Amino acid sequence: MGSLFSKKKPESRVTEQDKAILQLKQQRDKLKQYQKKVQVQLEKERALAKQLLSDGKKEKAKLLLRKKRFAEGLLTKTDGQLDNIERMVHDIEFAQIEAKVVEGLKIGNESLKKMHQIMSIEDVERIMDEAQEGIEYQQEIDSLLAGGLTEEDEDAVLAELDAIAGEATAKEEIDINLPDVPQDKLPEIQREKQRKEHEKEAVMAT
Repeated sequence: MGSLFSKKKPESRVTEQDKAILQLKQQRDKLKQYQKKVQVQLEKERALAKQLLSDGKKEKAKLLLRKKRFAEGLLTKTDGQLDNIERMVHDIEFAQIEAKVVEGLKIGNESLKKMHQIMSIEDVERIMDEAQEGIEYQQEIDSLLAGGLTEEDEDAVLAELDAIAGEATAKEEIDINLPDVPQDKLPEIQREKQRKEHEKEAVMAT
């Protein structure tokens, strides 16, 4: 029953390359610590050799300097080992980057293949042909709607359009220059009206 409810352990994301890099870096750190320890010891031995010489113990000082010289050789070797470790760490890390790049290229290539399966060259050519046919068909419709006029017809249409525009401009200028219609009545009509009124008054008076 317990196994049924036990949680599945998450899959570790740490690769063998990651473990190798970690081990190499640990070895590098240990070598650097060793170098520091040896350098401190060499300084002490040099000071001790100096003291032995001062005390007249030349042979002991020489023996100590030989030991110091041997330790210095070890330091030189550790420098080479450190260089090798650093180079190896760099190579592994760069190989990981290359592997990711290759994996990305692989995924991209598979995606392209799927796209090519969805749409082949024949499909693209067919679509392009259909698009061209559609464009030509629309051009035919535009030509029919335009009446299929020749270049001379188009020139005549433009000339007539300019003439109509000129007539409209001339009419506007005439309308602007015409005098206003007088509101006052003409003198003859006014005098005739007064005469008729006088005759009417004379008849009424008799």
